[in-house]
Amino acid sequence: MKQFVVIGLGRFGSSIAKALSAKNFEVLAIDENEESVQEMEGTVSQAVVMDATDEKGLRELGIKNFDTAIVSMGETIEDSIMITLTLKEMGLRHVIVKAKSDMHSKILKRVGADRVIFPEREMAAKLAESLASPKIFDFIELSKTHGIVEMVAPKKLADKTLDELKLRTKYKVNVIAIKRKVPITKPDGSTDFKEEVIIAPGPDDELISGDILILLGENSDLEKIEKL
Repeated sequence: MKQFVVIGLGRFGSSIAKALSAKNFEVLAIDENEESVQEMEGTVSQAVVMDATDEKGLRELGIKNFDTAIVSMGETIEDSIMITLTLKEMGLRHVIVKAKSDMHSKILKRVGADRVIFPEREMAAKLAESLASPKIFDFIELSKTHGIVEMVAPKKLADKTLDELKLRTKYKVNVIAIKRKVPITKPDGSTDFKEEVIIAPGPDDELISGDILILLGENSDLEKIEKL
């Protein structure tokens, strides 16, 4: 079984730790904030309160025996650099680090980071790609409480305009885009379909049976729409 250590339990770090744990991997979560660590107890294999810049403490936890480390230190750029350097010097095979800027990324690579990530950029790119192609994604987590979901519009919403539905008022969700199949006539007279994407639809846009909705909102509110 693969072993992962997640250092820094902010929004990104905690989400990664939970996702890996849900896949039944062994996950060690580390943060100096006791409250953040307590939230992870029972979810991951082990959650520890400690200063991850403490090399001795990391060694005592047997970090060098883990397969991969994910470093997500939030605002502390210097700490993420020092931790990355320490992990590589300890012989950790694969170190992934969250960067805040291009310069930060360059420094992390120079001190040995195997992969540098920009979660916000990557998420935006994924969303843009999904809107431009027929590929369907189920859910993108924006935070612990908010997300973007792509779903078939419930039948109850069909043949009504967004103004009539008032989804933002009733359910507190925003319609980012509508995707639908539009019939076209081919040169030989036969009918085919092409995908149409309406980005930032207006109040007069009407939903049609079979439309795909891309919605932004709190997870609990999105679930209410799914159950309609």
